[in-house]
Amino acid sequence: MAKADQIPVRFRIVIEQPVAGVRHSLQAKDDLPLDPKTSLAGEALHFDFPVRFEPGPKFFGDQVRREGPERRFVYIRVGQAAGDHGSPWSRRMKIDIHDIEPALLEQAARGGVLEIIVNGTGKDGTPACATVRATGRRVVPA
Repeated sequence: MAKADQIPVRFRIVIEQPVAGVRHSLQAKDDLPLDPKTSLAGEALHFDFPVRFEPGPKFFGDQVRREGPERRFVYIRVGQAAGDHGSPWSRRMKIDIHDIEPALLEQAARGGVLEIIVNGTGKDGTPACATVRATGRRVVPA
């Protein structure tokens, strides 16, 4: 399918309960931090970015990463990896998108924003890292 035939969707990752004072950012295609943000008191962080999809679904976009033939995900960089060289942490959160329900994608394609909500604090109280499972997915008005 040609790029022109792919369906654009607005995505938003919401990091609830991030560790206060720790910088987070999207990972850009060139592996650099993009849109760095820091929660001052544990308030949620929001990262918006465009994605394209086609039936299957298959996902495309500057923030979309691939692993194997089907797995697609987005990285959120944390601490040093997000550009804060004074942070004691250098991590990435891997947030899967390949398993999003087609009905949600279709709803978002009609003009909404597909939100993926994750918890930003690990069980040990430090910033979440590795594969972080979504605690919620929904479409909200644009």
